[in-house]
Order: sequence, then structure tokens, then C-alpha cells
Amino acid sequence: MDNDWSGAAMLDAVSIVIRRDLCPITTQIDLEGIYPERVIRNIGAAGGFCHHLPTSGYVNGMNLPASIKAMSSISEECMSTGFAVWCQDTCGWYLENAANPKVRDQWIHKVASGKTLGGTGMSNTMKAFAGIEKLRLQGKRVEGGYLVNGNLPWVSNLGPEHVFGTLFALEGAVHHSIMTLVDCEMPGFTLKQMAHFTALEGSGTYACIFENVFIPDSMIIDENGADFLRRSKAGIVLLQTGMGLGVTQSCIDISRETESLLGHVNVYLDDRPDYLQNELNEIKEAVMALAETPYETAKEYFKAVLQVRLQVSEISLRSAQSAMLHSGAKGYLRTAPAQRKLREAYFVAMITPSMKHLRKELAEMR
Repeated sequence: MDNDWSGAAMLDAVSIVIRRDLCPITTQIDLEGIYPERVIRNIGAAGGFCHHLPTSGYVNGMNLPASIKAMSSISEECMSTGFAVWCQDTCGWYLENAANPKVRDQWIHKVASGKTLGGTGMSNTMKAFAGIEKLRLQGKRVEGGYLVNGNLPWVSNLGPEHVFGTLFALEGAVHHSIMTLVDCEMPGFTLKQMAHFTALEGSGTYACIFENVFIPDSMIIDENGADFLRRSKAGIVLLQTGMGLGVTQSCIDISRETESLLGHVNVYLDDRPDYLQNELNEIKEAVMALAETPYETAKEYFKAVLQVRLQVSEISLRSAQSAMLHSGAKGYLRTAPAQRKLREAYFVAMITPSMKHLRKELAEMR
């Protein structure tokens, strides 16, 4: 991977990977649940994971909007792959925001380039900090690190020799949590395929079982999990918008493609493509503006981040329903993009933070 990727050059290179490597297997990913590891690594080689990671040395400065745009382009074609890319991007974001330079320096170059693939085990953490559920992982201090026990039901973009970021509660310390990077090869750690899904089956999703897993101090991202989440949360949420923006654009395009045959009757439907496109363009503009300052600490800034993330969920659902209704019976074909996009859009609305989670946090910020 070159060290001087501009945002435009990276997006062009990622587009080539999408057309050459991803488009031919999108239906196979959806129907057979294959994990597109080669595609993901090629996206990394094209510079797709590094623009929000300036400490990786691959770029000259922070460009979170470029990373969101890359994820959006991938999600237009296949959101299962787009979701895996979000996991990879977010794993890198954890390292970018690490308080411990040892873990950052050892891993960020590998994650930013796609040489090491990574996930994010923070769904439970974000729900716990929002008062929705309790932390599932518990860690005990031992010489040179921590022993961690517990399980996380679903963590994605994982496999042998992958890594992921997660947070565990410190045993015996009230409200003290620690952020860490986990190597899937650590003794006592197990990946288990516990469920099969109707969408995003090709996202490398596993249950993660911790049985006295030793986490050395060199893998600790931050000894203060609450501080870590405060400074990194806006970036995590903004990165997610790439999935929804891409799915929405593809749904609008599907609706437009029906016009030559069905435009005379589709005119009676709600959420017509031109109307949705104008709304999507406004949301994109808001996302990109917020992504210019991901370390802003003002309460109103984070409230705006949550609001735009909620808007992305809402327009994803509306555009996917519109694509199905515009397509008619053809949308029910097993290989039809419209029904796949409908399933993908529900995931945009349900992934943590889900719509109900976002509305809960926004209600408490009034």
C-alpha cells in the first residue's frame, strides 16, 4: 500500500476492487454466507482502511469522511462486506485512540493495511454504558496483565489470526472498566458459530468465549474504559453511517431502474426516488460536516451525531421499502437486490446503537 493515498485516489482504487472482486460474488455472500476475506484484504491494500488513522503513517492527516465514503461505496454493492469493513475501520479507530502506545504501535499498521483483520466487540459495552444491560466480561488483575472471563454472543469480522477490541469490567472495582485488544489465538479464547442469520451471514460473526484468557499489559488500549469511550464514541457512530448511506443509495437506484417499465403506476407510491435522493444528499452533507471534527467534546455536537445516525437508520428503512414496492413481484426473487437490501436496511436500524438505543440516549440529553 502506498503511503500517499489521497482520498480521491483511494476511492477510485476501492471502486476497482468492488467491480473486480466483490460484484461477482455478492449474491454468493448473501445466499451462501461466505466470508469475503480476499475482498476485505484487497480493500485494505487499496488504502480503504487508513484515512481515519493518521498515526498508522499511511496518510498525512485525519480524513474520516474518506473512510465513510469508502464504506458507503462498498455497502451500495454488498452491506455484508460493508459491515465487515466497518468492523475493520472501528478496530483501527480503537488503536488510533489508544492511551497505550505499545498496543497502537504494534498493531495499527497491520490493521490499517488489512494485513491483520479485526472486529469490534463493543455492542455490549455501549449498551452497558447506556444502562441497557450489564458488562459481559470480567477481568482480574494478575502479574503482567489480566485474566478475563465471560462471553460475547456476536462479534463480527473474526476468524483465526484476527483481532478485536472490547471492554471488560475490573473485578472488585465498582464502575471501573478496561479497554483491550484481543488476539483470537490467545490461549483460553474460543470462537463458536452459534447462530445463522437471514442477512449478513457472510460477516464472520461468532460468539466469543473467554475462559481465563490472559490479556498482557501490552494489549491494553486504555486502563480507563469510560474515558476511552468518551473520546472515541463519536467516531464509532459516524463510521457506522457509511453502511446506511450506501444501502440507501442502492435502494434509490433500484427504484429508479424500474421507471422505464413501471413508472406509470409507481408514480402513486410514497417515497419516490428523487424525493429520497434529495433527503439523502442532505443527510450525507450533515454526516460529512460532523466527521470533520470527530474529537469535538461539546454535548450539542454528540447530540447531532446521534441525531444524524438516527436519520440514517430511518431513511434506510424507508428507501428499502420503497425499492421493494417499486420492484413489485420481481423484488421477491431469491437473487433480487431489492429483498436483500430490505434485510440489510433492518440491520442498519438494529445494530448497536439501534434506533431504540439512539432515541433513548437522545431523550436523556434533553
